[in-house]
Amino acid sequence: MRVGLLTFGLLSLFLWAESLALGQDGAGVFPKELVDFVPDPKEPVFTGAGPGHWDVRIRERGWILREGDLYRMWYTGFEHDGSPLLKLGYATSPDGIRWTRYDKNPIYDEHWVEDMMVVRHEGTYYMFAEGEGKKDQAQLLISADGIKWKRVGRLDVRLSSGEPIEPGPYGTPTAWVENNTWYLFYERRDLGIWLATSKDMKVWTNVQDEPVIQLGPGEYDKEQVALNQIIKYNGRYYAYYHGAGAPLPGTRKRLWCTCVATSKDLIHWEKYEKNPLFPLEEDKSSGILVHDGKRFLLYTMHDKVYRHVPREEPKAKPPAPGSDEQPLKQPIVPRPR
Repeated sequence: MRVGLLTFGLLSLFLWAESLALGQDGAGVFPKELVDFVPDPKEPVFTGAGPGHWDVRIRERGWILREGDLYRMWYTGFEHDGSPLLKLGYATSPDGIRWTRYDKNPIYDEHWVEDMMVVRHEGTYYMFAEGEGKKDQAQLLISADGIKWKRVGRLDVRLSSGEPIEPGPYGTPTAWVENNTWYLFYERRDLGIWLATSKDMKVWTNVQDEPVIQLGPGEYDKEQVALNQIIKYNGRYYAYYHGAGAPLPGTRKRLWCTCVATSKDLIHWEKYEKNPLFPLEEDKSSGILVHDGKRFLLYTMHDKVYRHVPREEPKAKPPAPGSDEQPLKQPIVPRPR
């Protein structure tokens, strides 16, 4: 009898520990705080400035960094679909909700800048962006203050053999730096996400010549994918990316959505089984996480900026005064004697 109780107690303890490892929502390696968000406020917090401005509209991925009590945003602005040059804008906010455009915008208009992300590393800001117009060529810009930028040039990406990659678009560059190695994720015509590494940021070499994140198998990302951001959380890497499926019936319009995948090594990725993070009809993409000091916020950037906060669990209501309703008690697990 004692052996039976001991076995039962150990089994209960194991199941309890396993449930903690899986997380309260059973999401396993996808904890709730990284995947379950609701808009707050419901309206966009930043949009194009409208007619009469250089940034009538905004598009593609922008980037937000929180530095101390200041939120800093970089974004792509343009006047119309035929604009000959997409320019770089800058805005700041005290709370991530109320944004003020920089009074000397655009901060960079010498070359085409689109779909950018920013890494601050050892006191320097590195901007990875698409450039050269419709050619979609990955570029690097650097800055000491995040406002005055200098273009370094096109990224030199090689096959694993050391030969140059095939000519053609390679865009949505996303960088991660760790242990003196730079990691570059990029897409080619949105048909997959590749990974290259570099020690000097001059030559980038594919870790393999096949995508590390493939299309599908879900309908939501079976035709196009592009990676926006890498974070590291509790020893795992998380890739926030956007995807698209087939065009809407009778049209050429695709609905983009925000998705997440996880990896232990940046090469082998597992997609979240509940992707996308928002209903497909909301058409929210270019999602990135920003930590506000207490929690992660999720911003979707194209073609309006929406802010999302973690969904709160509903609080249990106390029994009404005078009612016979009693709070539920936790089951008692027999302890071994």
